[in-house]
Amino acid sequence: MNLENRLLRLFGRKQYVPAGADEITKKLGLGQSQAKEVRRELRGLVRSGRVVRLPDKRFALPAEEDLVAGRILMNRRGGGRVVTTDASQPGIDISPNAAGTAMHNDRVMVLMDSPLPHARRRGQRPPSGPSGKVVEVLERARTQVVGTLEKSRQLWYVVPSDPRITHDIYLPKLGQAGRPKAKRGDRVVVEITEWPSRHNVPEGRLLDVIGSPSAAGVDVESVIRQYELPTRFPGKVQAEARRLGTKVTSADRKGRRDCRKHCVVTIDPIDARDFDDAISLERLEGRRWRLWVHIADVSHYVTPGSSLDKEARRRGNSTYLIDRVIPMLPEALSNELCSLKPGVERVARSVEFMLNDRGRVEQAKFHSTVICSKRRFSYEEAMAILSRKPADDIERMLHDAHRLAQKLRQARFRAGALDLDVPENKVLLDAKGRVSEVRRVENDESHQLIEEFMLLANEAVAKEIKRRRVKAIHRVHDVPDTEKLDNLRAQAALMGLRAGNLADQKQAGKFLTALKGHPLADVFRIGYLRCMKRACYSTEPIGHYGLAKDDYVHFTSPIRRYADLIVHRVVYQRAKLDATALATAADHISLTERNSADAELDSKIIKLLSHLKRQLDQKKLETYTAMVTEVRNIGAMVDITELGLKGLVKRLSLSGDHYRFVPERGRLVGRLRGNEIAPGDQLKVQVEDIDLHKKQADFRLVTSKTAKDKKRTAPARKARQKKSPHRKGKQRQPKVRRRRK
Repeated sequence: MNLENRLLRLFGRKQYVPAGADEITKKLGLGQSQAKEVRRELRGLVRSGRVVRLPDKRFALPAEEDLVAGRILMNRRGGGRVVTTDASQPGIDISPNAAGTAMHNDRVMVLMDSPLPHARRRGQRPPSGPSGKVVEVLERARTQVVGTLEKSRQLWYVVPSDPRITHDIYLPKLGQAGRPKAKRGDRVVVEITEWPSRHNVPEGRLLDVIGSPSAAGVDVESVIRQYELPTRFPGKVQAEARRLGTKVTSADRKGRRDCRKHCVVTIDPIDARDFDDAISLERLEGRRWRLWVHIADVSHYVTPGSSLDKEARRRGNSTYLIDRVIPMLPEALSNELCSLKPGVERVARSVEFMLNDRGRVEQAKFHSTVICSKRRFSYEEAMAILSRKPADDIERMLHDAHRLAQKLRQARFRAGALDLDVPENKVLLDAKGRVSEVRRVENDESHQLIEEFMLLANEAVAKEIKRRRVKAIHRVHDVPDTEKLDNLRAQAALMGLRAGNLADQKQAGKFLTALKGHPLADVFRIGYLRCMKRACYSTEPIGHYGLAKDDYVHFTSPIRRYADLIVHRVVYQRAKLDATALATAADHISLTERNSADAELDSKIIKLLSHLKRQLDQKKLETYTAMVTEVRNIGAMVDITELGLKGLVKRLSLSGDHYRFVPERGRLVGRLRGNEIAPGDQLKVQVEDIDLHKKQADFRLVTSKTAKDKKRTAPARKARQKKSPHRKGKQRQPKVRRRRK
């Protein structure tokens, strides 16, 4: 047994009393010569949050002292929520006054206001959320802060680009040796050197000058520096990738099932460069199907402990910024040797399914294979084929696959899965890096075809891991926030809709499905998404709420996700991984995933906000259609459909009437003319103000003479004018039919 486990076993004894390092050394029966090693191990355990050092320099397990270690997810108000590596435990609410000097994604130690409730199973309603106070920052998620350089009368300071960092950072030494290299208004990188408490101003030093915000490329470069994204691979990693070659060799094919003659195809976005999943389907006798899901075999080339493996683990995943991809693996692997390109041999990890005609899985087998993709389709090409009669065997296979996928999809929704798919907005840039077009990408049947088969493979692999009783990393998604669900249900009641118990997954699914075609459908779909928690990785298989699956892992994208690579090693190479190491890996890749998602969103928002800012500067304002998603005292929160951007129409900026917020009706009501603005309303708006620091946009209402005296806005008004099902009479609620993973 190693020293770490011996220490943890000692601390876990019932009779253990917190002790200092020297006493612990004696309790373990070790000599003075090993005391240095004990202290080093204790420091590591304290940094990881598995052991706490008390003020009198004694050591104990955190739970014994009502302490919990986790990562804090900050909000713009200065508070946040701490999540632990145990995904079955609820998050711990941290008020702004209790956050100390913690920043977003930092590992912190929290003193609980009350003990954590017992772990719960998926589907159980959680108790009221626990709360606590940050008593120590164990590890900073970022060592650098990006912001805008400003100057007061005497001091230089930086306004952080991340609105979740609520303190400006003062630079006391800047300018002491003469004129600084940076100019006021420049984007810069600083390091916090001193921040004793939240009541003190953090001090820092200037590390680098990115440039003027108006200069080409500075906006995205600022995002890269802010989130500390690695843009280059070390030379050792690149060399290791090149040594693997460009072709599958006879040694690579050894021991693999030969599927090169199968009708294998890929379906991906038109601009995709790496293809890590492929399918083939054939009809069998007795109205049965054989489905193959082939996934790129990254684990064959990226071995544990190699330079490639260490770098992939550090990155955790690929990051898809608005104008570039920062891959997890070098291009020699991600775009070539591992990519399932058509017409070339590739090694794969495959799942062979036997399904009946209703889409029920009768058998699933797991193989290491060698394949050769016959054709690559874009989603647009696949959709065009599905919209007409098939012309050849491959197109007939796509039609069969589509019908089977739709049966799987229907069965998934019957089981309680939530239909929360919202169209994406793809922002296209011109040669100068400016927004040229925003293209709406629908989750059509070509996307669903691949999605359903990938979900099927992920679940099958998770069930196999459970059957073998081995440790792995699971993709988990906890139950939504009940308080937010209650608020959403109350909002539905105000709109004359009977939502039922939204905490019951099947009832929530029925409500969302029934809203298809209703004017308020998007309002409540977006509202429900806001109630849901973020999916993450865990060693505990607590299930995936949104997909209504008890067993779920990520298996189908090992080129861009390290979690999938770990799962491949567990299932196909039968790797036995240490539970502690797995928990650490799950926490790390959950962090890198959140970091990448935030960076991806920021890179998109800054381009859109810059696009709107240019309209203001040039006084060439475009008119957009906005949907009201929420009404507050400050005004109407809107979603600009054409841009995929959220904003605010301030109450005090509304003209034509004097509006007041009526909370019991959930809307803004005009005192003079009785005009009303409520969730679901469609408004014509133009940009009014842009705050690039806070990454916020304000809009103003565009009115026309013909619409001035209208008391309501269409089309949502008509739906709400119908008699509510809660009132007396025979009129019922309009019957509406059905319409992250």
